[in-house]
Amino acid sequence: MSRVGTLEANRTVEAVWRIESARVIAGLTRMVHDVGLAEELAQDALVAALEQWPESGVPDNPGAWLMAIAKRRAIDQFRRRETLERKVVEIGRDLETQELPTAEPDFDAIDSNISDDLLRLVFISCHPVLSTEARVALTLRLLGGLTTEEIARAFLTPEPTIAQRIVRAKKTLAKKKVPFEVPGAAELGERLASVCEVVYLVFNEGYSATGGSDWVRPTLCEDAMRLGRMLAELVPAEREVHGLIALMEIQASRTRARVGPGGEPVLLLDQDRRRWDQLLINRGLAALDRAAKLPGQAGPYEVQAAIAACHARARTPEQTDWTRIAALYARLVQVLPSPVVELHRAVAMSMAFGPEIGLRIVDELVDEPLLKNYHLLPSVRGDLLGKLDRHAEASAEFARAAELTRNEVEQRLLRDRAAKAAARAGELG
Repeated sequence: MSRVGTLEANRTVEAVWRIESARVIAGLTRMVHDVGLAEELAQDALVAALEQWPESGVPDNPGAWLMAIAKRRAIDQFRRRETLERKVVEIGRDLETQELPTAEPDFDAIDSNISDDLLRLVFISCHPVLSTEARVALTLRLLGGLTTEEIARAFLTPEPTIAQRIVRAKKTLAKKKVPFEVPGAAELGERLASVCEVVYLVFNEGYSATGGSDWVRPTLCEDAMRLGRMLAELVPAEREVHGLIALMEIQASRTRARVGPGGEPVLLLDQDRRRWDQLLINRGLAALDRAAKLPGQAGPYEVQAAIAACHARARTPEQTDWTRIAALYARLVQVLPSPVVELHRAVAMSMAFGPEIGLRIVDELVDEPLLKNYHLLPSVRGDLLGKLDRHAEASAEFARAAELTRNEVEQRLLRDRAAKAAARAGELG
């Protein structure tokens, strides 16, 4: 360990929590059989780190340190509840003689079941005793480490509603004594769609952060892709799982090109495609090919992966097959009816057939309740208005989009576009 200052230690704790919280909660849930209690114990370990690391130093394996502390707190809780003898047997007799991690403990056993535990945590969070909305919100919280605000924005839902869903979900799981296990074949199908949705929402939060000062959070993307690959190993005959993996890997291939030297966002058509990760593209295309060879119809993730593949195959923006992309979005609207999908279809239609057609579609979405506070609606509309030389209107739309987004980097980008549109309007006026 190395002794560090309080500020540096706190930053380290925050970074470690983002990376390790899901693993810690998953491991604890296997032991205590209560996901709500597991999260509380993990939070206790986080507080201990904030208190101890500035003095004792950051451990070489901070995630395992958190796990060891949380396990010790679990035993202490069961002692206080006078159920030590029964619970210690369930948690592990070896912990009674294990030293607290003032020196590094043996972490091999702690890490050995992490992957399985994470997958079990996904399935317990997506159990049928919970509503679909609660399953997704809880898993985003536990697996992604997202705040209630971030989840609320992902769902275009009020923050108090999301908070209530999470609290009720944890209480329901405890009350129903839901087992911490991967479901059997009989119930796997009904839970798979919800699991895929959760994994992709975690990926999306990493790919385009809804809040904070970072445009991308690669760790969340990596966690989502890893969970997707684990899921594919568990259910290799499920076409849509391979479609999901293809979509995530092709999109993740652009990560390095999506951020400029100063951390500013770089939009798709402005990206240096030489910086796209060809390994991830090839893996994504291979997963898309595997999906296409399986029986059944292409689902939403596979169709979106096919759209992403069109971009990946184009060496320059001009070579993009926008007509095919527009056709794929038309198919996506059929399998996944959504105003957000329709908004993206408008962009594809504008690129294939002109901005007038795209704007016509967008204008039909202006009064859509689900898009009322969705910043991409005015952003897309501003872009289309600018292409039609309606720059004053475009500036107003970009300014409105900047007010709606919570991401600081995106706010700067949109305000800059608003200023440029206003200047252009002045030149033409």
